[in-house]
Amino acid sequence: MRSRFSAFAVGDVPYLLRTWHPSRRPAKLDLDPAQSWSRLDILEQTGGGPFDSDGTVRFQAHYRLHGRSGTLTEHSRFRRTDGSWFYVDGDHD
Repeated sequence: MRSRFSAFAVGDVPYLLRTWHPSRRPAKLDLDPAQSWSRLDILEQTGGGPFDSDGTVRFQAHYRLHGRSGTLTEHSRFRRTDGSWFYVDGDHD
């Protein structure tokens, strides 16, 4: 989760697509260059341990867009495939 937030913060689209689960991965991803991500707060997590194949993370990400501050709160699902974790999908609060 933290690595994907960092990728959003620096605009690393190839990494974001590579870490998206193949079953849900979009063909392309367009990030808004006017949006800057500044902080990630992990609110809750389940699973995701060394012997788990699934996990969830509820987080709040802080950003600025066109001079205004905002937050995105999401409950994300992740799945381990061949030893690597992939983002599956998320529900916004």
